[in-house]
Amino acid sequence: MADYYLAVDLGASGGRLILGHVEGGKLLLEEVHRFSNAPQRRDGSLIWDVDLIFSEITGGLEKCAGWIKGGPLSAGTLRSVGIDTWGVDYALVDREGELIAPVFAYRDSRTEPFFKTAIPYEELYRISGIAHQPFNTIYQVLADRAAGRFAKAEHMYQLPEYFSHRLAGNLRSKEYNEYTMASTTALVDAEKKVWSKEIFEKLDLPLRLFKPLREPPYDIGCLSAELQKKLGFNARVVMIASHDTASAVATVKEGSLYISSGTWSLLGITGDPVLSGAAREAGYTNEGAHNGRIRFLKNIMGLWVIQSVRHELGDAHSFEELEALAREAGKTAPAGWTIDLNLPQFFAPSSMIAEIKAEYRRLGQKAPETPGELAYSVYTSLANCYKIAIADLENITGRTYPAISVIGGGSKNSYLNALTAEYAGKPVYAGPAEATAAGNILLQMKAAEDPAVKSGFADLVRNSFDIKEFSY
Repeated sequence: MADYYLAVDLGASGGRLILGHVEGGKLLLEEVHRFSNAPQRRDGSLIWDVDLIFSEITGGLEKCAGWIKGGPLSAGTLRSVGIDTWGVDYALVDREGELIAPVFAYRDSRTEPFFKTAIPYEELYRISGIAHQPFNTIYQVLADRAAGRFAKAEHMYQLPEYFSHRLAGNLRSKEYNEYTMASTTALVDAEKKVWSKEIFEKLDLPLRLFKPLREPPYDIGCLSAELQKKLGFNARVVMIASHDTASAVATVKEGSLYISSGTWSLLGITGDPVLSGAAREAGYTNEGAHNGRIRFLKNIMGLWVIQSVRHELGDAHSFEELEALAREAGKTAPAGWTIDLNLPQFFAPSSMIAEIKAEYRRLGQKAPETPGELAYSVYTSLANCYKIAIADLENITGRTYPAISVIGGGSKNSYLNALTAEYAGKPVYAGPAEATAAGNILLQMKAAEDPAVKSGFADLVRNSFDIKEFSY
């Protein structure tokens, strides 16, 4: 009988439940359930409908129940479930285990008045190693403190913790904060790997809401009795590297240069924390990795930009069609026709297309007009952002990285991969596309002491996924 593991991979634009098991020396993945996800605007704020998201998770588990009764899982065992999500967002829960609504989304603007804190940014970076972003948890916490939202709060659950403990039927108590997710808050000492007392004391934040950090993977129990009755089966609930990029990077060999390509592009390496002024000025951040190391990386705007452009064009073109139109537009496009997509106006604009055109005009360049020109400008601008970030990384670390591993959904974009190789002057190795789900499952396998990962993840990853090379 095969052992199966279920990855719940939640993104800011959609979620998926993916089953994994090892067969013939390969990790095989199969999607069970997929759903759309997006923040909702209520009373002038951007929030997450966590009840809706949880219903989608349990709906996917119900599909697994069908598979257990008569499908692939009838000859196997579902060992465990692990959940990963985007970083920084959290839910507050009272002592009765009830949610203190709402759960704010990271693009909500309530953090803006709190960017200047009692700790200068240079000092904050020296401790936490987290680059300034308007959505950082530290600013959300300051906003919630000012609004009095902590008065009845007993626990701060980051989102994968909230959904995992809800699956286990226990929101009244929590022993730990998962390390990789906690590291995104800008409240953790990057070198000591503990909550920074210095930050909490200087900002007068309630440390009582934050539990000791624990490196993944670890077990937090089994499915709740209510879910077991509803589903007809049981499984363990495992805290994996619950920040989605941390799970994805678990599939990459340590020391390799990677781009985790999705709504955001996360470009970096795994190693020790780098807290220098040069790292801070270049916008690099230090976040926890699955093995207790640091993901030293830079957040780059990513495919969010082309997703927004496509939506503004009425979703009239598939991404494959936009890629083809971009290739055609590139034949007649001006040389060096790029802009900096990391500028703040591209973070959450009312019109992405209008902001793109305005930036070209500001630079005295021809503005893109057609769908093909818009797509070409986005893809080349992303590739150029990667080129600049890699140059900064190599200067900061004093190392040259011979190749780039592109993982995640964006690794399927062959045009962007080719442009990245061309602009960076390095070969690109693309895949696995399902890196986050694969890393999630690999960590569940580690928690279960599965013999397939006894010697690590590298061999199983290499044997399981088709990696495509793009030369320059």
